[in-house]
Amino acid sequence: MVGILTDSDYQKSRNYWKCLKNKLIQEGSELVSNINQLKMKAHDGKLRDTDTLDTKGILRLIESIPSPKAEPFKLWLAKMGNDRIDEVFDPELAINRAVDYYRSRGYDDNWIKARMTGVVDRRKLTDVWKENGITKNIEYAVLTNEIYQAWSGMKASEYKEFKGIRKESLRDNMTDIEVALTDLGEIATRELAKKHRPYGLEENKKVAHMGGHAVKVARDDIEKNLGETVVTRKNTLNYKYLDSNKLNKKKLLKGKNDESK
Repeated sequence: MVGILTDSDYQKSRNYWKCLKNKLIQEGSELVSNINQLKMKAHDGKLRDTDTLDTKGILRLIESIPSPKAEPFKLWLAKMGNDRIDEVFDPELAINRAVDYYRSRGYDDNWIKARMTGVVDRRKLTDVWKENGITKNIEYAVLTNEIYQAWSGMKASEYKEFKGIRKESLRDNMTDIEVALTDLGEIATRELAKKHRPYGLEENKKVAHMGGHAVKVARDDIEKNLGETVVTRKNTLNYKYLDSNKLNKKKLLKGKNDESK
């Protein structure tokens, strides 16, 4: 990132980054403390410890580099910050932004309306879970996975991998039937939790499984009449992720073939 923004070669970008780190430390910036070192391929082809940052850290790094190449990113960040401040005073702007985003992706208004309703229903479920002793993010994830596992046979992460997505929203890449079943699972779990009042993770897991199982029954009936599965690999991406492991194997095989020649 430093090399690209400063238009420097490998050694110059290393020196620039070293000086910038010292400057940031003197300014009391938290950016340097958020750096992790990972083994990455260096310019000489060997794996070496390399300073890495997450997305938030990378954006903060861009702000710290005075460069014409960084300026478009800085202007974009300034606009994003301004938009968020405006949305604090008028939350409807955030809703309109979400609607515009989904329309630009080709979703129709009925789908968008159902998606917005699903967000509210999800919040109602997490509110009930909170009342029932669930407080940690990992616990919410465990309960969500329990619902997914019961009706789809996959955890949320496995479902995303099945569809070929990573950071993208799972529901945004579901068919209408998949979204409906997902929403039904959460609504059923919410009503069962309100009725039985489980407390703590283990008791709530049992109820979450009950909610997911109710959807599994509905799914089985739909598939029986359709004659096909409703859980599909379809997604809304207009791009595909590259499998780095496969790419590395191809490069390795190519290198061996070149050596044999």
